[in-house]
Amino acid sequence: MKVIIGLGNPGKKYEETRHNAGFMAIDKISDKWGIPVQQNKFRALVGEGRIEGEKVLLVKPQTYMNLSGESVAEILKFYKLIPDELVVIFDDLDMPTGQLRLREKGSAGGHNGIKSMIQHLGTQDFKRIKVGIGRPEPGRSVSDYVLQSFPASERSSIQEAVSLAADAAAMWTRETFVKVMNHYNSLKQ
Repeated sequence: MKVIIGLGNPGKKYEETRHNAGFMAIDKISDKWGIPVQQNKFRALVGEGRIEGEKVLLVKPQTYMNLSGESVAEILKFYKLIPDELVVIFDDLDMPTGQLRLREKGSAGGHNGIKSMIQHLGTQDFKRIKVGIGRPEPGRSVSDYVLQSFPASERSSIQEAVSLAADAAAMWTRETFVKVMNHYNSLKQ
C-alpha cells in the first residue's frame, strides 16, 4: 500500500487558501480515480482505493497544519508502514505560484506541517511534492498570506500545479519516485 498525504487545514474557511494546496491535490486524485476521501479515521479524512492497480490510501489530516505529523504517524503505525511508503503534497513559499518541485527527503524549510511530520516520524526521509504558492510582499505577515485565497490572476496556475501534483502522485504508484521526480522536475512551468 502507498499513502498519499495532502497537507492543509480543515473547514470551509480554509478550502481555497494557499496553505491547502495539498488538500486540493488529494481532491483531484479522489475525483480522477473515484476514491472518496470521507472516512474519518486517524484524525484525518481518508479514502482507500486503487490507482493503476496499486492499493492506495488518500489522506487529508484534520489536525490543522501544525499537528499533521500526529495523524500521519498514527496511520503508519496502524498499517505497519514505513515513511518510504508515503508521499506528502504541500504548499511551498519559496517557489513561485504554480511551480512544482519533487524531493526524496529534506529539512522542513520552515513549513510547520513538515516540521510536525519530521518530529512524529523521526526522520526527514520521506517523499515530497511541493506546490509553489509564492511569497508575500515584504512587510506582510506570512501567516496571513498562507491563509488567504488565491487571487483570480493566480487561479489557473495553481489549478494546473495541483493537477500536476496529483498526476505525479498517481505516477508514483507504478514508477520509482526517482523516475517521477526526474520527469516532473524537468517540466517547464
